Amino acid sequence: MKTLQTTFISPEEIFEKLKTNTNPSKQKIREIISKALSIQTLLPEEVACLINLKDEELWQEIFDAALKIKKKVYDNRIVTFAPLYCSNFCENDCVYCGFRRSNYMVERKKLSYEDIKKEVEILAGKIGHKRLIVVFGEHSYYSNIDHITKVLQVIYSIKVKTKNGYGNIRRVNVNCAPLSVEELKLLKQAGIGTYQVFQETYHPEVYKKLHPGNTKKSDYYWRLYCMHRALEAGIDDVGIGVLFGLYDWKFEVMGLVYHAIELERCFGIGPHTVSFPRLQPAINTDFYYKTTYKVTDYELKKIIAIVRLAIPYTGMILTARENKEFRDIAVNLGITQMDASSKIGLGEYSKDTENQQKPHLQQFILSDERSLEELILDLARKGMITSFCTSGYRCGRIGDKIMNLLKCGKEAVFCKLNAILTFKEWVDDFASEETKKEVSPLIEKEIQEVKQKLPKWYNLLVEYYERISKGERDLYF
Repeated sequence: MKTLQTTFISPEEIFEKLKTNTNPSKQKIREIISKALSIQTLLPEEVACLINLKDEELWQEIFDAALKIKKKVYDNRIVTFAPLYCSNFCENDCVYCGFRRSNYMVERKKLSYEDIKKEVEILAGKIGHKRLIVVFGEHSYYSNIDHITKVLQVIYSIKVKTKNGYGNIRRVNVNCAPLSVEELKLLKQAGIGTYQVFQETYHPEVYKKLHPGNTKKSDYYWRLYCMHRALEAGIDDVGIGVLFGLYDWKFEVMGLVYHAIELERCFGIGPHTVSFPRLQPAINTDFYYKTTYKVTDYELKKIIAIVRLAIPYTGMILTARENKEFRDIAVNLGITQMDASSKIGLGEYSKDTENQQKPHLQQFILSDERSLEELILDLARKGMITSFCTSGYRCGRIGDKIMNLLKCGKEAVFCKLNAILTFKEWVDDFASEETKKEVSPLIEKEIQEVKQKLPKWYNLLVEYYERISKGERDLYF
């Protein structure tokens, strides 16, 4: 087992960095911003300077820089996805979690493969999603590796006829328990997209208090090094995060940066995504009301901007845990991925009802209940295009390859082209006539930008666009 002396997370070092990098000068902050704008990972002491900054004028410069970095790396698009909870049986007893094993008020459930098929038919055939994050309770029997890989096979096998083409899920990301290298190799073979595990908190002693013993999750280091094992197993993309509200957000942001630096050092690539879950209420769970580490909206705004500067190449996810108003703000801070039409009660998509929440089936309560179409319209009104692109994963722009393209700004070219094509697919197959009329000027604007700024790609884009109009699907660059 790793020790505090050998691990890449040292609380003493983190506290020292935060203590010795207070009151940074304006010149220092602007030098850090300039470095981030050149798509370089920041050093821990530079991140500590941003964390400790009190100058509100400079904070506005940081917020502005975060959006510039996002546009440079990912263009002006937002990738959408949906969560699919497959089981809520859990062997852990995390004090803050609605799914903890001692919570007798949760109705335990595991979706059958037929249940999963029905859920996916709605997600891919009626709503129009192309990406899912499938979530499994951490249970060695109900969510073992054989079951997880079978779920991926079922999801990828489903194709649903739509108005003008067909709907299918093209990328399945997985949120499950930390696995062994051997198990992760099986996930790779099953076609996993991103392997997502959140450390919850990077502080070892706090982690120990929140995760009672005699479970795998009580082993801080087994969880901390799960991304090392994933990359060793050949999985190309990994996603990290913490649950903000468990401990001091300043420490946790430093932990995320140290984690990214460690992965870059060991494997040459950092996290494909960073997520920003904030503690939310859950049935029969009073931790939310007792924690002294709640993160305010303004603090979360700072957190998102700091991480965008600190790890400028990474994708950044903000889910429907947050309300519409805050997510509308966050898209201007560098967020690249959002979910919509989300239901996290097990089996709720196929019931085809309104987004009525079911606390006894949910890990927590959602705050943003917008449909995918509503989110798309809100983004379009801000001049942002919704992307359903998964092409990079099918043509080799993964792992270190996509990291290099992201860092030099070249991936933004493919982001723009494929966003236009996949958005056209969704509009033709799922949009109402009113939505089609409203988003049409945005599509035309994007096409004209390609003509002006990327002329060598323009003719092929127009060809693919016309083929999609005639019913072809899944054309990409």
